[in-house]
Amino acid sequence: MSLDELDVKIIDVLQKDASLSYSDLARQLGQNESTIRKRVLTLRERGVIKKFTIIVDNLKVGYNTIAVVGFDVDPGMLLETAQKLAEFEEVRYVATSTGDHMIMAEIWGKDGRDLAQTLSKISSVQGIKRICPSILLEKIKE
Repeated sequence: MSLDELDVKIIDVLQKDASLSYSDLARQLGQNESTIRKRVLTLRERGVIKKFTIIVDNLKVGYNTIAVVGFDVDPGMLLETAQKLAEFEEVRYVATSTGDHMIMAEIWGKDGRDLAQTLSKISSVQGIKRICPSILLEKIKE
């Protein structure tokens, strides 16, 4: 599956602002709206664009503490444990990984105490051997 120059430009613009209408996107790219509409639909059908979403400012919705957390787990329970972690509302993303930890997750808390309570609840998930949180001080790029 190859992307041409217009596909790449569409993706680039939408990653910066997925709320743009087809006509605004077409105007920015110097194309007609029907071309842009067809391209975006094709990118979605091919799975290149998975979904349109928003990025929430954690501070403005009351989450003042964010941690990136590494989890060491029983190897035979890797996917099952990752799926259980994904069920927690406070867990914003979960990924299996190589390196220092088998699972990495971003977890939001209203404050340090709230984050600690969430980590305590998570510690009871079957398969988890060790939890290694790192508190984020400031996000530079999302």
